[in-house]
Amino acid sequence: MSKAGDQILAALKQPRTRIFWPIGMAFFVGLFAYNACTVYVRPGQLGVKQVILGGEKGIRDTVYGPGLHWVTPGAERMHLFATDLQVLEMADNPAEVGEGAEHRVVRAIKIQTSEGYTVSADVTVLYRIENPYKVITQIGPGRLYEDSAVIPRAEQVLRRTLGELDSDDFYKGDQRDKAMEQAQKLLVTEMEPRGIKVTHVLLRQYRYDSRYQQAIEQRKIQDQSVFKNMAEAAAAQAEAEKNRIIAEGQATVQVELARGDAEVAKLRSGAELYRRTQAAQGDLVVKLARAKGTELENVALRGAGSENMVGLKMADVLGGTQVIIVPTDGEGGVNPLDLNAALKRFDVKGM
Repeated sequence: MSKAGDQILAALKQPRTRIFWPIGMAFFVGLFAYNACTVYVRPGQLGVKQVILGGEKGIRDTVYGPGLHWVTPGAERMHLFATDLQVLEMADNPAEVGEGAEHRVVRAIKIQTSEGYTVSADVTVLYRIENPYKVITQIGPGRLYEDSAVIPRAEQVLRRTLGELDSDDFYKGDQRDKAMEQAQKLLVTEMEPRGIKVTHVLLRQYRYDSRYQQAIEQRKIQDQSVFKNMAEAAAAQAEAEKNRIIAEGQATVQVELARGDAEVAKLRSGAELYRRTQAAQGDLVVKLARAKGTELENVALRGAGSENMVGLKMADVLGGTQVIIVPTDGEGGVNPLDLNAALKRFDVKGM
């Protein structure tokens, strides 16, 4: 025996070393038993227990949540399933998937349209496991649900729903969305009884074969040219209609303006006629009043005492006269002392 072996044997024979040896063995045995008899279910996981040995072999319907759970070594086994959102990518271009992607990636799905064209579609299916007991009993343990359920059923449903579209429908967002909604409903109906919930089915990209792509582009260009010509014709017709409406409106405005001017002139002429009529009537009233006054004056002058009025008028005329020279002899002589003769000269009757 070598020198090193002799030293180890001598150390084990010492009393202190013999005390720690059973403790170490018990620790290692306990650690082994702990690892063999317990299973830790992490957050985001669910567990289903399977009995391998014994009279009650099979899958237990109890679903175990996150935490530490007891299993009988060699007789029981805990199957773990992820419950967070899982992704199935159907794409040919690695750039569409991303580096380091941990989710499942398969080839892009080939769609045969109703017109016979082949379309390569990149599709993303989002789903999660809701009931692991249904998954393991109807599909199987591990990730068998991907290859046996999610992938084949998704391809079959997508070929059916997208295959109902024609080449033009792929360019119409509402038609594509309607087809993807229908695909999701069908997948939910098929996968939910198996414990899997499909949350989204997304069409990210689609590509026609190169020979069909060119033909479709040319046809779309021709269709767009036809639509463009139709739109331009409709625009020209609308422009002509607009110009006609504008011309009619302008003519109506001119007619109404002329009618308004005529109405204003009519009102002004009526007002002028009324003014002149009223002025003439006023002048007539004034003149009639003046004539009436003159007539009354004449009547007064012809009535009794008119001679006295004439004399008073003559007196007013002569009122400012200081000296009058009249002849006192002859046929026209005036005797200033003979008042009756003076009154007679002025056609005034004597007193």
